[in-house]
Amino acid sequence: MISTYLLLCRLLPLGVILALTLAACTPSAAPSPQTAAQLTPAARGLAEGEKLRVVATTSIVADGVAQVGGDAIDLVTLLPLGADPHAYTPTPQDLRTLNQADVIFINGLGLEEALMPVLGTLDSAAPVIEVNAAVTPLAMDGVQEGHAHGAGDPHTWFDVANVILWTGTIRDELSRLDPAHASGYAAAAKRYAATLTELDAEIRARIDTLPQERRKLVSDHAEFNYFAHAYGFEVIGAVIPALSTMAEPSAQQLAALHDQIAAAGAPAIFVGTTVNPRLEEQLAQDLGIEVVTLYTASLSPADGPAATYVDLMRHTVESIVAALGRHPYRAPG
Repeated sequence: MISTYLLLCRLLPLGVILALTLAACTPSAAPSPQTAAQLTPAARGLAEGEKLRVVATTSIVADGVAQVGGDAIDLVTLLPLGADPHAYTPTPQDLRTLNQADVIFINGLGLEEALMPVLGTLDSAAPVIEVNAAVTPLAMDGVQEGHAHGAGDPHTWFDVANVILWTGTIRDELSRLDPAHASGYAAAAKRYAATLTELDAEIRARIDTLPQERRKLVSDHAEFNYFAHAYGFEVIGAVIPALSTMAEPSAQQLAALHDQIAAAGAPAIFVGTTVNPRLEEQLAQDLGIEVVTLYTASLSPADGPAATYVDLMRHTVESIVAALGRHPYRAPG
């Protein structure tokens, strides 16, 4: 079966493919320079005082763009809060929004797999920029491949160091498109990177309170590889043993995960707010363990516990450490 990225390679014009920097299509090719018309908002008649029109796919990507762009840009988040980025397909209004953009920021690495073919049908010549362009993605060890994840694991934001790299990519692209505000973008990116550096230290200090033998993660799908790699956790398994929520686990896979959780003594299954927790709840009930809900692929509403990326990471870490720490330790076996 032809993968989504291979199909995308056949459908998109070459300039857009290079702008996407999709490793699954052109793993060794460097992006070519965009044309002056694409890089200069004045080329479309940008009036004095008019803001750069920016679209970001997910709320997490949009928060990073907002931290750098601030009031100098007109930012629209494409996916509603709570939407699953793996499965989301755009509405007619979304298509109008995308066609009016000066630049489109995506997570990339296959996260927005259902959206990608649509980007090839746009009338707009706006560049499509992966915020993960400077991130070295983790391989897909231990998970099913398939879907659009040929370039590696897309859940990069669970390592704060990767989001620090996002800020540089966002800063550089906004500055190229809107050089009049380049110094402001640079200053904002520097401030946000400092905030993220402090966040990373805060996370490590909180995790240090959890004994190493309790740092065992079971999730709804394979989304915690970066978190585990950065912060010293062991991933026991996932209900959907794939990087995408669009995959389906078999009965044999669920039975094997049941045994793995029991053998490891993991006390909880962590489930994102963007997925249906039916399978996780049944598995947890069978094992006599807890289901803990986290904001993983979407921010919360403004009055919720994960209104920004920084809030999301604090809430995630606190929920994980609390859940793994409050249960009596069960020795493996």
